[in-house]
Amino acid sequence: MQSLLSVKDLVKHYAIGEASALDKLFGRPQKAVHALDGVSFDVAQNETLGVVGESGCGKTTLARAVLLLTPPTSGTIMFEGTDITRLPKQDVRKLRSKMQIIFQDPISSLDPRMRVRDIVAEPLVATGEKNRSLIMDRVRSMLEKVGLSSDTMNRFPHQFSGGQRQRIGIARALVCNPELLVLDEPTSALDASIQAQVLSLLRRLEKDLGLTSIFISHNISVVCYMSDSIVVMYAGEIVEAAPTRDLLAKPLHPYTETLLASVPRTDPSQRRPEEKIVGEQPSPVSPPPGCRFHPRCPYAFEKCRSVKPGQVTIAADRRVACHLFAK
Repeated sequence: MQSLLSVKDLVKHYAIGEASALDKLFGRPQKAVHALDGVSFDVAQNETLGVVGESGCGKTTLARAVLLLTPPTSGTIMFEGTDITRLPKQDVRKLRSKMQIIFQDPISSLDPRMRVRDIVAEPLVATGEKNRSLIMDRVRSMLEKVGLSSDTMNRFPHQFSGGQRQRIGIARALVCNPELLVLDEPTSALDASIQAQVLSLLRRLEKDLGLTSIFISHNISVVCYMSDSIVVMYAGEIVEAAPTRDLLAKPLHPYTETLLASVPRTDPSQRRPEEKIVGEQPSPVSPPPGCRFHPRCPYAFEKCRSVKPGQVTIAADRRVACHLFAK
């Protein structure tokens, strides 16, 4: 299947302060936060790719870097066959209607001074659409698709519940018919019952509109529900990538095993042995040598502590970064 988006060796480092005179004199590298280190993945047309990992692993940085909201340090982002990291700013602006994001917090992502009609219409106006009647028809239609009546158009964000505000954010992201939708923890700020409603809405919209999506969450059960395939991130790197069904049936990386073991199961026959991850993620400023997971891995051996594992291809659509699978 043809890839709509192809990310290769994506790196994002945030410099900390300024390099000292001694660092410059001796050519020592400046200290930096290693938010992303060599991330690679493909998203096929009409596919939903899930990205899962603990808080602080680089998921949100990845979302922002893919959309060029945060310029990457290095790497390539191929969208429709074009490396968008090399495009001039004016051409990047033209891409905005094709690549949209739904943010985590529906409160802070909506301008409290704007009415709903103007919030949802904003992407259409930004692309140069001037026909006010057409814009309002599009806004009305999209609000109805996300479950909001047209009489809400003249109200302000504070007059809605959290779930309704997220529906407004979804309508705004979809009003331009984007080809790629990035969802950054879109339900984590909502109550559990509202989460289920919004997730069901998103699945229906993805099917009805033929969307290609990247769904990001720390909750692996939600990611498995929403995604066709999954990449597992740890400390700025991808440690495993697989179709959802294969990953659920047989996780390969020790970190993936512990994530799945932490999911509550009501059926005793389907429960996995309880596994706990000891310790915390390594510092993004000074990640450990070798495998970044080795300080917390129950299977770690000497090689894990000194040699960084490469990506091992298990099948055409499955790979893992672990010395346990190296030939």
